Amino acid sequence: MIGAAPEIGRNARQPRLLARIVARPSGAVGLALVILHVGVALLAPFLVPHDFAAQNADAILLPPSTRYWFGTDMLGRDVFTRTLLGGREAMLICTIATALAVFWGGIVGILVALVGGWIDNAVMRCADALMSMPWILFVMIFVAALGTGTATLIPILSVSYGLSVVYLARSAALEFVTRDFVLAAQARGESRRTIIFRELLPNVRDSLAVQGAMQWSWMILGVSSLSYLGMGVPPPNPDWGLMVADARSIMSAAPWTAIFPMLALSSLIIGANLAVDATAKALGIDRNARGQG
Repeated sequence: MIGAAPEIGRNARQPRLLARIVARPSGAVGLALVILHVGVALLAPFLVPHDFAAQNADAILLPPSTRYWFGTDMLGRDVFTRTLLGGREAMLICTIATALAVFWGGIVGILVALVGGWIDNAVMRCADALMSMPWILFVMIFVAALGTGTATLIPILSVSYGLSVVYLARSAALEFVTRDFVLAAQARGESRRTIIFRELLPNVRDSLAVQGAMQWSWMILGVSSLSYLGMGVPPPNPDWGLMVADARSIMSAAPWTAIFPMLALSSLIIGANLAVDATAKALGIDRNARGQG
């Protein structure tokens, strides 16, 4: 098939992709940090020494010790336990929301690039209008209307972050819609769905994968920010942003209540961005191109 030609070289590169990523020190460090965090999130229920919600009036604001490795908070809860569990719900929410954002944003972006004309113009102007709204305001409107919780955050994040995927997918697809293999498919009478999934999507999937990985790290930070503001993961569930918010008034007296969740969040975000940057370079993708911001 004519449309398969651009995919041959891409498939041949895949077995060596991981090797090229870890060959870069930043890629190896970033990937190790992400794997560590994902592993901890999966195994945390079996590793934690205390119940994350258990309050102990006799152990309020205790400093780190052999019993409480990261100390305790204002309610006597174990900070080590809550830190280990603090990324679980955020990572679950962001993984599902990222998959949805990349799926719908990728399909819409490729479709408008293929169709063109007034439909392309109308869709992109709507996207421009939504993107012009500050992200936090966009989310606050929907949270105020729908409430907080996982069931609310997933669709809100998938819509808000999917808009940038539309831009990326459209820009990437525009490079191929006038290629011979796409024109040949149109001449054969192939449906738009077939052209999108068989001809265009395989040729922009690397860009979408990198964008999706970036969106995931941004979402982790976004969910933690929302939790800090009281609009994300609801208490008493452990969440890094929520832990930092709870520690605001006691940070000077008990800095460990904020330091450890901040270190956990920072290491995950830094690791994810290092891994994404190394992946983009290994695939020959410019992260700053095509309006990925």
